[in-house]
Amino acid sequence: MEALIRPLVWLDFRLAVLLTMLIPLALLAGAIVQKSEAITRSLTIYWRVSCLLAITIYLLIATLPIGFLTGWIARILILLSLWYWQDLNEDIETSRSPVRFYYVAWRWAMTIYCSIGTLFGTLFLNCAFMSSENMVDRCRTLLEIPTAYKAIFHANVPEATLGFFAIVALIVYALYLGVFTCVSLPKQGRIAFRN
Repeated sequence: MEALIRPLVWLDFRLAVLLTMLIPLALLAGAIVQKSEAITRSLTIYWRVSCLLAITIYLLIATLPIGFLTGWIARILILLSLWYWQDLNEDIETSRSPVRFYYVAWRWAMTIYCSIGTLFGTLFLNCAFMSSENMVDRCRTLLEIPTAYKAIFHANVPEATLGFFAIVALIVYALYLGVFTCVSLPKQGRIAFRN
């Protein structure tokens, strides 16, 4: 089973780097240059939501089981952030910006990627509810990427330190999401530009 899962995990990682980081960064730069306000706003919302993926990497570096749950939730939140806002969707649909075609193609690619990733991630949600020791043993293939990331970018930093900062970031993220969901969202509904 592990021999079957490992190539899929590494494929997911490569797609994640391309679809969740490189392309949206290039699109955001293009939207700012082209002065496409709706696409810029949509991508800004995307970046706010998708930072949960970065938090997830650091949770998994520290072998904190909750990282499997946050990674799964992140994909769902990304999908919602890309399609929820009625005013942005209408503005993007009628936009004449040259970056519009690339943004729409990327948004559909992200929709497919996050949908498949959410389904695939469901198979490993049990890892989120194991003790750290059991999780490391049974979900080891899924921890290869965070371990490799740490070796490249944080070789001399203890896992516990990275885990501490990941937990703090997760608490801040959860508080921000909670305030947004309970206070801002009821006021603005599906209109992203409303103050």
